[in-house]
Amino acid sequence: MASNNMQDIKRRIKSVRSTEHITNAMKLVSAAKLRKAKAAFERTSKNFHFIIEAIESVFNNADEVPEKYLPGNRETGKTCYIIVTSNRGLCGSYNSNVIKEAERGILGDPEKPALIAIGSRGRDYFDKRGHDIRCEYLGPPEAISFLEAKEICKPAIGMYDSGEVDEVRLVYTSFVNTLEQRAKSVTLLPFHIEHDPEVIKHERQVEYEPSVEEVFNYLVPKYVEIKVYGAIVESATCEHAARRMAMENATDNAREMLENLSLFYNRARQAAITDEIIEIVAGSEAQK
Repeated sequence: MASNNMQDIKRRIKSVRSTEHITNAMKLVSAAKLRKAKAAFERTSKNFHFIIEAIESVFNNADEVPEKYLPGNRETGKTCYIIVTSNRGLCGSYNSNVIKEAERGILGDPEKPALIAIGSRGRDYFDKRGHDIRCEYLGPPEAISFLEAKEICKPAIGMYDSGEVDEVRLVYTSFVNTLEQRAKSVTLLPFHIEHDPEVIKHERQVEYEPSVEEVFNYLVPKYVEIKVYGAIVESATCEHAARRMAMENATDNAREMLENLSLFYNRARQAAITDEIIEIVAGSEAQK
């Protein structure tokens, strides 16, 4: 009995030790990818911050923004969701948090929404539930280019301009720090302009060529493309941070299991030795 128990514990120790090696290796890989993704995110956010500020300043200083880009110009009906998830698992609650955040909005919509899925996890989840997926991007999020992000945004902007959808929302994961990431939902269109009363508009009259509408028809899609590209880069950073944390926790759990199994093994080995000693003593006494 003790011998069989020891063999079972040894097999389990071997299995757990193998798992610990795998999770530790994945943690190191994720840590390396996180450093690269975080550096790319910081560069991107720094550059895009100035671009977005410049575009928003134009919006805030303009008195003739086309009505189609402002809230309240049409009834809130169908919505297009751009949902950013990962292509792989083993990253804790990263994907489930984004999916839950998207579902909260989808369940409250009066009409069936159109979805643009970035990442296979979100695509598979909503596809199985019969949602209308108009476009998908399944490449590595950290390797996406701005031109690819532009192509992803085209269907959403096209649906909004044609009046097929009345709102475009972006659901992604916001990077707080390496230990904390939050699922976030933001409205891209219509564009909500927050006029700052402390900001004094330029006294000079700004002329838009060829027209105000043409300028905004160019600026608004660029704004959406920049926001989506930045969200994808930020989500990639969050994914690697979440996976590193998940693999670190898995490695710690495996090591704790190894300690407990080693203790059980030693106890079983001592019990087997005690049984053998008892048998030897009993045999020697029987010969007397």
